[in-house]
Amino acid sequence: QVQLVESGGGLVQPGESLTLSCAASGRSFSNYAVGWFRQASGKEREFVGSIDSKGEGKGFSDSMMGRFSISRDNAKNTVDLQLYGLKPEDTAVYYCAARKSPYVAATVLAYDYWGQGTQVTVSS
Repeated sequence: QVQLVESGGGLVQPGESLTLSCAASGRSFSNYAVGWFRQASGKEREFVGSIDSKGEGKGFSDSMMGRFSISRDNAKNTVDLQLYGLKPEDTAVYYCAARKSPYVAATVLAYDYWGQGTQVTVSS
């Protein structure tokens, strides 16, 4: 089993940047790909980006590509999502998820473990 805990969310102004962290426990975490998703109020959960188990392969949603980045440190069992130039429409609960595969994936159903989410609110 893998447990995931997100942190780093909060209230920020448009244009600011933020780093979200996902701290994982579980012996096999370093073998799992990790995805980030977000869910705005009243909307379905959507894919943000994913990073493979080694931190080499990455994939992003077209709408986030160029503004968001993902990194991981398997020695610390953490995965970070860097959010740049935040916009009000980025407001959402951001979730990290892990799947029992080393390869990236972009769908909710591909992931086996989920964190509780961290709220990012972008507002002036």
